[in-house]
Amino acid sequence: MKKPYYLMGLALFLFPLLALAWWSDDWSSRRQINVDTTATGADTQETLTDFPLLIRLHAGNFGYFADLSENGRDLRFLKDDKTPLHYQVEQLDVLSELGLIWVRLPQVKGGSDANTLWMYYGNPSAQDGSDGKSLYDAAQSLVYHFREGETLPQDATAYATNAAESTAQIIAAGWIGAAAQFGGAGAITVNAAPQLAIVPDKGWTFSSWIRIDQPQNAARVLEAMDGETGLELHIQDAALVAGWHDGAGASETAPVNLALGRWQLLSVVLRADRLELFVDGASVALANIHAAALNPVIRVGNNFSGLLDEVQIAATARSADWLKLTFRSQSPDFSVLNFGQDESNGSGGDSHFMVIVQNVTLDGWVVIGLTIIMLLVAIMVMIGKTLVINRVTRDNALFLAQYRQLDFKKLDVLDQDESPEERELADSDLLMALAGSHDHFQSSPLYHLYHLAIHELKLLQGDADQAVTQEAWNYLRVKLDSHIVMETLRLNGNMVLLTIAIAGGPFLGLLGTVVGVMITFAAIAATGDVNINSIAPGIAAALLATVTGLAVAIPSLFAYNYLLTRIKEITAGMRIFSDEFLALLTMRTAKMQKRGSKA
Repeated sequence: MKKPYYLMGLALFLFPLLALAWWSDDWSSRRQINVDTTATGADTQETLTDFPLLIRLHAGNFGYFADLSENGRDLRFLKDDKTPLHYQVEQLDVLSELGLIWVRLPQVKGGSDANTLWMYYGNPSAQDGSDGKSLYDAAQSLVYHFREGETLPQDATAYATNAAESTAQIIAAGWIGAAAQFGGAGAITVNAAPQLAIVPDKGWTFSSWIRIDQPQNAARVLEAMDGETGLELHIQDAALVAGWHDGAGASETAPVNLALGRWQLLSVVLRADRLELFVDGASVALANIHAAALNPVIRVGNNFSGLLDEVQIAATARSADWLKLTFRSQSPDFSVLNFGQDESNGSGGDSHFMVIVQNVTLDGWVVIGLTIIMLLVAIMVMIGKTLVINRVTRDNALFLAQYRQLDFKKLDVLDQDESPEERELADSDLLMALAGSHDHFQSSPLYHLYHLAIHELKLLQGDADQAVTQEAWNYLRVKLDSHIVMETLRLNGNMVLLTIAIAGGPFLGLLGTVVGVMITFAAIAATGDVNINSIAPGIAAALLATVTGLAVAIPSLFAYNYLLTRIKEITAGMRIFSDEFLALLTMRTAKMQKRGSKA
């Protein structure tokens, strides 16, 4: 009985892994894209089908334009690892790092941030997969993207509802690629066609991005007329009005003011009993009408002065959520599209780090290079200082082992009745024996103290029976202390480089991070794409500078404290040895002088 539950649990565990399976090994890279329809994104509740989604690629959300094939022919979009989606590349400019791609989503669930698709790229041998004819559903009867060089606007749908006449000028600086500019006279004329027919039971939708810079006088954005009957959308001053005209007169919506000098999405939805006007995806005006079936001639921009982009007509009444998602997904003011990190085929966990590295800016590399140089210097100091301290510690240990044996031998002789030969050895050779063994303890500061003390004492005493004055002992102590200070300075040499690495590494890294964050936000401001997944790669790359700064400071801090502790131990050992050896010399000299006076 429990077996099915185990199978269900195993399936749920493996589902994410299966969903991440690579579609084709011919493509080297991919990126996940999520369509957010929650309150933080499109804020829609309806599940939409066959929705044409605009994907804007730019330097803020995609850093691999150089990896794309010519005109983006290697781009592919998949709902999962098996289902390719229809798409159309409207524009792709590698030099300016800008791409406009339309993708047909079979389903967009409302109130969800899990509407996921995958963008594959990186296949130089791929054939062009862009196909605008399959991008739209059957109800979409006309779509004008407007392309530079067009004399007559060309329909992007499979109906090929191209314009019959046009006085509009196509300019490059539109809202989504190029746009149509109208000078206040003439229009775009589209002949009557079955796919453009108004059927009240199905409804009818017109939409376009619009920009006006000045008030208008009787400008008609849209005329869909069959004789004296039909739909009209006109501007008076800066107010937009939609109306239905028939033999009984006109039924119009209330005027709605447009913002001058700003792109806005206007839509008018016709149903059998009402006419609804939308601006920026929100319903702003209604009018009750009695729609009739007709096959209109379409005129766009008659006596209009301004810009139009993405002129679309659908032989159906698009829903409010459809229009809201259209507006928000095509506007940079909303975070509808969230871009994940780029993945490489077979890269596994390395893809995250590669995304960070590939998004590092030039100033970031400069800072990282300086921190790496600082790290190399710190490592050289650590290794060199460790070798010196280890050698000093080893030679000190060897010296002390022989010194203690000699010391004990001296004490043994002093405590016995010496023969004349033994007394002579105790008076001279015992103290000089180690002082002459310099080949064995060259790295031992204790040996150098020992040698210095014997040498200076021999100069001060002159004769073994001569008394050593207090001033001479003070001079010898000062001499030994000076030598200890010099040895300490030698041991601490270059340690300042570690303190520079400890203090300077994090600040240098922080400088790189701050500059990188500034550049990231400047790029976001320039492109207008504000969402966490477009910001995250740049921020992560900027933080890499701080990471490298800490990578310099942390090992330097540990090494500095460790080496400083060992240097302090060696210094303390020198001071202890100096005091003990001076005391021993004082006692030894006194006994030698005492024996000399008795003799």
